[in-house]
Amino acid sequence: MAGVMAVLWAGALIQVATSVKVVADNIGVNWGTMTSHPLHPRIVVQLLKDNGFEKVKLFDSDPWMVGYLAGTRIEVMLGIPNDQLEFLSQDYGNAKDWVKENCTSHLHKGGVNIKYVAVGNEPFLTSYKGRFLKTTFPALKNIQKALNEAGLGNKIKAVVPQNADVYESKSDKPSDGVFRRDVKAVMAQIVRFLKENGAPFVVNIYPFISLTMNSKFPSDFAFFDGGHPIQDDNVQYNNVFEANFDTLIYALKDLGTPNLTILVGEVGWPTDGHKKANKNSAKKFYDGLFKVLASKKGTPLRPGEMDVYLFGLFDEDTKSIEPGNFERHWGIFDFDGKPKFTMDISGKGGDKHLVAAKGVKYLPKQWCVLESYASNQDLIGQQTSWACARSDCTALQDGASCSNLDPDRTVSYAFNSYYQMNNQDEDACDFEGLATVVSKDPSTMSCRFNTQIKVDGATRLSFAQGAVAAISSLVTLFFLF
Repeated sequence: MAGVMAVLWAGALIQVATSVKVVADNIGVNWGTMTSHPLHPRIVVQLLKDNGFEKVKLFDSDPWMVGYLAGTRIEVMLGIPNDQLEFLSQDYGNAKDWVKENCTSHLHKGGVNIKYVAVGNEPFLTSYKGRFLKTTFPALKNIQKALNEAGLGNKIKAVVPQNADVYESKSDKPSDGVFRRDVKAVMAQIVRFLKENGAPFVVNIYPFISLTMNSKFPSDFAFFDGGHPIQDDNVQYNNVFEANFDTLIYALKDLGTPNLTILVGEVGWPTDGHKKANKNSAKKFYDGLFKVLASKKGTPLRPGEMDVYLFGLFDEDTKSIEPGNFERHWGIFDFDGKPKFTMDISGKGGDKHLVAAKGVKYLPKQWCVLESYASNQDLIGQQTSWACARSDCTALQDGASCSNLDPDRTVSYAFNSYYQMNNQDEDACDFEGLATVVSKDPSTMSCRFNTQIKVDGATRLSFAQGAVAAISSLVTLFFLF
């Protein structure tokens, strides 16, 4: 009988292990925190474990947040924000202190499995107009030198995640790929340094951006359907992801580093805020991507397994919307950790929902809406714009999930967004006497009126600092009338 029970227990353990290990070793995920109500890192780390994610990329190095990854064996890429590059480039001592505080302190028994330090994030974007051109490489050198001197250089590599806009092709064919003229000199220094230190080139590739930035861009080429292929000599490209990747390889070849290891630091598809950003399109993109990754065929110039980090883990309601309203909707999970759609991360036909975040608590089920008998009707437009400028109304924009609401419900969405972002404070549902709190959910089939999550009292204020900056810099008002 004991033998039978042992077999049953072994079978159960195998079944559990099989069900948990959904994510392949070469797939990680980005964990951003530009949100008004962040989930507690304890909940997020459990979500990563429940879904089998073994790699995570961060955008900062908050020790409180990073500490929850200790003992998990999850491979971590720490982040250094762009606004710290000058500080780290000016004095090697600053870099030594950073490594001691953010790396060495976590590397005890049962500590954090740090693999990379991302020095900046897309610092050479054209929109930055060269702001970080002189500080990025010196900061990279100082951080890697500090890692080496701390005895960590073989374990932890310093990298610089770059947006794909650092390279280009005059013919749109990969074989003409070169780095942009304004960054070519510094990129030559960076790629040689990465090669010398055994570090990879990290690139963020966004087919969605390619599609939306060019009205003539063929839609199916943004996915993996094989339509509108590009013929480059004897090589055919059936999707922009692979074509973009190989354009980078040609650019690296042009600088004498054709064999440099490449990691895709960000790739994904948003689900709202734009007419081409929705859950169906996101699922279609991810299904195609996962099949390509599972095949391990790589690209024409780089056959084999590809390492990628999905972007991102959650929607972030305080991200800057300067690039577009879709910027707040890249998550494969909603703001509260609920999966948005089924996914076949295995790439082998195992389509299912990811495991939702556990232990999430919500504010009461109540919403702020336009009072049906409100006076001062002439103030509605002004108050709606005021609310949207201080909350998140990106789902109301043309083609987005809430763009078809009737006028009164549109106003209600704006009021409720502000109300929830301010923790359902009574004063946050006034709007010059135009609003009232209701217990009946005003959501429609296509448009969800959220009730916000409770933020754990222990949640660090630092999580919200980026949110304050994003809101204070928001200059786009949503005039809906």
